[in-house]
Amino acid sequence: MADSGTLHSDSNSRGIAADLARAADALETMQASGELAPVVTVAPASPNVPPALFGAGGPMLKRFDESTVASRKGSTAPSPPPSVKGIGKKVAKPDYSEQKIVVAMVGLPARGKSYLSNKLMIYLRWLEYDVKVFNVGQLRRTKARQKAQKLGVKENHNAEFFSHSNAQATQSRDSLAEESLEMLIKWLKEGGNVGIHDATNSTKSRRAKIEARLAKEKGMILIFLESLCDDPAVIAANVELKVSQGDPDYKDMSPDEARKDFLRRISEYEKVYETITEPHLSYLRIKNVGEEVTMSRINGYLSSRIAFYLMNLHIRPRNIFFSRHGESQYNVEGKIGGDSLLSPRGMQYAKALPALITDNIGEKPLTVWTSTLKRTIQTAQYLPYTKLTWKSLDELDAGVCDGMTYEEIEQAYPDDYANRDEDKFNYRYRGGESYRDVVVRLEPVIMELERQENILIIGHQAILRCLYAYFHHLPQADLPYIKIPLHTVIKLTPKAYGCDEERYTLPINAVDTHRPKPKAAKQPNVHPTTQRIYYVEEEVKTSA
Repeated sequence: MADSGTLHSDSNSRGIAADLARAADALETMQASGELAPVVTVAPASPNVPPALFGAGGPMLKRFDESTVASRKGSTAPSPPPSVKGIGKKVAKPDYSEQKIVVAMVGLPARGKSYLSNKLMIYLRWLEYDVKVFNVGQLRRTKARQKAQKLGVKENHNAEFFSHSNAQATQSRDSLAEESLEMLIKWLKEGGNVGIHDATNSTKSRRAKIEARLAKEKGMILIFLESLCDDPAVIAANVELKVSQGDPDYKDMSPDEARKDFLRRISEYEKVYETITEPHLSYLRIKNVGEEVTMSRINGYLSSRIAFYLMNLHIRPRNIFFSRHGESQYNVEGKIGGDSLLSPRGMQYAKALPALITDNIGEKPLTVWTSTLKRTIQTAQYLPYTKLTWKSLDELDAGVCDGMTYEEIEQAYPDDYANRDEDKFNYRYRGGESYRDVVVRLEPVIMELERQENILIIGHQAILRCLYAYFHHLPQADLPYIKIPLHTVIKLTPKAYGCDEERYTLPINAVDTHRPKPKAAKQPNVHPTTQRIYYVEEEVKTSA
């Protein structure tokens, strides 16, 4: 006979099953009546991409996405009720002060540790967590440079320096790792949320030291992130990246000498390397950047969010294309929001777009994502690729200002108009959204973009600004002012430490909808870079 706990569990399970059955029946009824579009499951863009239940082509996300389609206002500017005063308010940044996580990297050189730590930092910063990477190699190089400048003493950090049999160098490296960890802990105490300790941390004894040190700090969570790689091509590419991008360790060596020395350094680490087997640790192990993921003892909201993001990363070559919809009737009339059709020039752009995309992508597979709004679907109609619609890609909701021109908004709501200009990222339209709201809404899109290969997003100005800021790691204050012109395709090629960018503007005139920062404020300065940073940003103390 089952005990009471089992009976209680069975009863709960039957209740949940009944609730799910009723929900499924309701969805089917809505589909049959036409209230809800039928679910269409689309295969991933690449056979190498595993299916995801909540992915862009996954049945659950598709059903959720389409079930939230809201009706759009017509072309007539809305008249707010007398009780509505102003157009909205500023939205406060979420309070993340209680979140304190240390992510300690583990892995041999040239295995993608810095790539993973950099990607994680960019993702969490985009979501407004305070994140910083503490790279022990950067600290070592910075201290060596300062020592050479101040004392005239030049240290040699060749492969011999990384030998476990070199007692003095081993002590020096251990001291640097401990100092870096202390800097990280101090920074967390001063208000940081996630500190990433980017080092090899390749032995059980080193990991035990980290664990023991953090056990003394209240409220700090420790997660180890191990990056394994046994793909010779990936390792070779990482080695080339190391010796070809100006690493100061090899500035006085030829590329061939640098390559040989770095391979010897890897060999020295391999002699003592111990993969994570400690059963009590919280850790993720990622093999070949996304090929295989192992998780152990990952608990809590932010820790789980970190794990889920890292599980979606890959390093297969790909391109991500951004294009706004063709010029719309509302664009011509100077109105915001709405669900208008394309203008004649917008239709010209829609017809010219396929040739530009196929010239760039060739025979490679490509998936087109659009919003649920008519102007993006119209723009995509001639493209010969699989198409998916995302409710999450709909334009920023202007609430009571939907269908109005900026002049009308300024006349009707002068105070709110000025307030939004002062803090555009945080300002939320009454009954609508802020840019901050849009960033939160786009998180599932980012997850799916990271796991997919070649994607073309035909979207809207605010939406593409948010996505562009993520890939180029731009500050939130600049995000609402990024130039995303009409009738232009932006091609991003993700690299290890950033994205290459190309822009293609078709010779079809369109109105300029860009509004620069007010009051002659400094405009966003976008300088895409794929270069690795080799020194810490601030000065560090050196010992004589």
